[in-house]
Amino acid sequence: MACRKVAVFPSSAELGPALARLVTSRAETAIVSRGRFTLALSGGSLASTLSRELLALPGLDCSRWLVGFCDERLVPVEDPESTYGQYKSMLFSKVNIPESGVLAISPSLPVEECAEDYARKLKEAFPEDGFPVFDLLLLGMGPDGHTCSLFPGHPLLEENQKVVAPIKDSPKPPPQRVTLTLPAVNSARCVAFVSTGESKAPVLKEVLEGRAGPALPAARVVPNNGELLWLVDDAAAASLTIPVERLGFGATL
Repeated sequence: MACRKVAVFPSSAELGPALARLVTSRAETAIVSRGRFTLALSGGSLASTLSRELLALPGLDCSRWLVGFCDERLVPVEDPESTYGQYKSMLFSKVNIPESGVLAISPSLPVEECAEDYARKLKEAFPEDGFPVFDLLLLGMGPDGHTCSLFPGHPLLEENQKVVAPIKDSPKPPPQRVTLTLPAVNSARCVAFVSTGESKAPVLKEVLEGRAGPALPAARVVPNNGELLWLVDDAAAASLTIPVERLGFGATL
């Protein structure tokens, strides 16, 4: 069972720097222990927040980072919906991460082939048997409780063999995507959700206080042998009754 921690910040202004410090501290530990830092990213507002805050840190060194994606939309890199495209313009082009250090999908392929191709890339990067073990996964959560491209009631929630799965019928556009499966997500050493804003308050309460059971995808993220962190702001945490850790500016996770 994962060790879960819920950290509540007054606002995203305090949360953002703590997220960046979490990433870099995990990077330092992983590089000392294993010679590299493996990170899987999610898109949406997380991309701009993380990029901005990481670039604000002095002496950021990404030369031994290996970055993949928790899910991706099947759109050209130039499309604003492309998670890789977001990070490429806002972060990767401004740091010293090698080209080989970013594992992106091939969006020109049909969705099934795209998923297989991305799974092959992950297998080459993580040659050990079983699911890839990322040092850190950063996830968001939708108001419906979805995470990655794993949606409530979707058959992909029961996939337990594949590392990467295609999805043709995403309830949220665009419809074609590839996503890490739940077993792949739950193999990570640490999973950190970032959830902010009052629109997330009802579903955050469901996921963290147990009433959702296993129905909501975000509630099914329970790392097998790792940590589960929730970084949320006061607005998202407004309805919570469980014990939380309240942190402010300068906090370290």
